[in-house]
Amino acid sequence: MLRRRAMVRRPIARVGAAVVGTAVVVGTAGAVRHRQNMKYAQQDAAAQQQYDQAYQQGAADAQAQQQYAAPAEAAPGTDLTTQLQQLAQLHDSGVLSDEEFATAKQKLLAS
Repeated sequence: MLRRRAMVRRPIARVGAAVVGTAVVVGTAGAVRHRQNMKYAQQDAAAQQQYDQAYQQGAADAQAQQQYAAPAEAAPGTDLTTQLQQLAQLHDSGVLSDEEFATAKQKLLAS
């Protein structure tokens, strides 16, 4: 009877070792997969952060360009206004007649 028990135990021990070996492999594979998922998540977060920074920088650059472009466009309008005021002063002082003032004003407004 002792012998039978020993024989019965050997196959169970071999099967048990195989089960334990499989569990170790599965556990290791799970740990490796978890590590890879964490690594990919960190890479995705870093890429998203870089994208967000680039987007914010681009938006700031566009806003700065608009601010610089607006005064440049306002300058010709101010120049026209200044020229019209000078014509009005010349007309008020009597240097320009009504006809000369009207002609010069039409030239300024046409250009």
